[in-house]
Amino acid sequence: TRRSSDLPALNDGRKRPVMLWLHGGGFGSGSGSSPSNDGTNLALRGDVVVVTVNHRLNVLGFANLSDFSPDFAASGDVGMLDIVHALKWVRANIAQFGGDPNTVMIFGQSGGGRKCETLLAMPSAKGLFHRATIESGVAIQLVSRDIAIRNAEQLLAKLGIRKTDVHDLQKLPVERIMAASFAVMREAGKIDQNVAGFAPTVDGKILPQHPFHPTASPVSADVPVMIGCTRTEWTGLSTEAAAWRLDEDGMRERVKEMLGDHSAGMIDLYRKTRPNATPSDIFFLIASDYNYVAPTMKIAERRAALGKGSVYSYYFTWETPVQGGLLRTPHNMEIPFAFDNVQISANLTGGGAEAVALADKVSDAWIAFARTGDPNTPKLPHWPVFAPTDRATMVIDNASKVVNDPLRERRVAMFRALKLT
Repeated sequence: TRRSSDLPALNDGRKRPVMLWLHGGGFGSGSGSSPSNDGTNLALRGDVVVVTVNHRLNVLGFANLSDFSPDFAASGDVGMLDIVHALKWVRANIAQFGGDPNTVMIFGQSGGGRKCETLLAMPSAKGLFHRATIESGVAIQLVSRDIAIRNAEQLLAKLGIRKTDVHDLQKLPVERIMAASFAVMREAGKIDQNVAGFAPTVDGKILPQHPFHPTASPVSADVPVMIGCTRTEWTGLSTEAAAWRLDEDGMRERVKEMLGDHSAGMIDLYRKTRPNATPSDIFFLIASDYNYVAPTMKIAERRAALGKGSVYSYYFTWETPVQGGLLRTPHNMEIPFAFDNVQISANLTGGGAEAVALADKVSDAWIAFARTGDPNTPKLPHWPVFAPTDRATMVIDNASKVVNDPLRERRVAMFRALKLT
């Protein structure tokens, strides 16, 4: 069935909310052109304009060469400046496509969520967007300038280029540059562009401070933020089949690698809250909370402490039936529900009636937030603003509900382990 919005909207004088999607893949990979990110269903459902963008990534977007030539003064952040230019394009041109340049929501998952968090800390992006939705993205800190310069020095060394000849980089084929960048990160022992690799640099100007360290950046403080993550993020990120077959000793070894002296107490706590969980279940819950859930809760807390733009928190717990239910609620789970693409993404959601019904509620909430800065719709329970005192959180499932501080014991223990005061 075609809807009224299933028509060209060019120069029709309407002012539709704009939803600008930032793709995942950390700061090092990915594309805005994935079928799961297709905005057709959102546009038809909510009479909105959906924009997806690509930009420079990895070493091409974030190698900080500023110490070697003034021509590269911004090189550590050009991947993010690409997004700022896209937002400026939206401001100048989106009215021709039926969109309102004064009602722009940025939203993204994983690395895309990190990009949203980074934009919230960039003075050059201030005023170009008016809501931000952060899905399973954690960028409490980005790359400090000294680490960024060190990585760039190692990159040049791998390529046999002297610092004084830094412009020679522009003569090399991209394949050589990329190979050198991965070699740099392998030797560092962490191919992780999200935090310690080729990612945005806190340079004091383009990025005056880390997005949420030691406090939330005051740049764009008035922008309403919706933020959340999934229950078992790590089931979507682990590539080891053995992780699903852990015995007690194997689980304890992995948790100790993460948490050190905190591991035994943490395992006891998770056992108490999940008495029937298998060793693999305990591992995935702890890894998910360590890497995503607890940091997301801290970001919500620090953003709300600014006392300006409203913060809305969610915790996505719906479990996918695919792969016999082994994935639980993996990383990437929110995307098809936010985009109303659960059938396109049946390999992740199963595409069944439950998924379709939940997508109907979730996508409407995302559209409502884009339109008004408030995600409340009649299809979900009343969604209150998050405050550090009560930590009201929408727990999203077949029967969604608001819970205050839904993982309190685990959150407090994980904050302590992560030194997130």
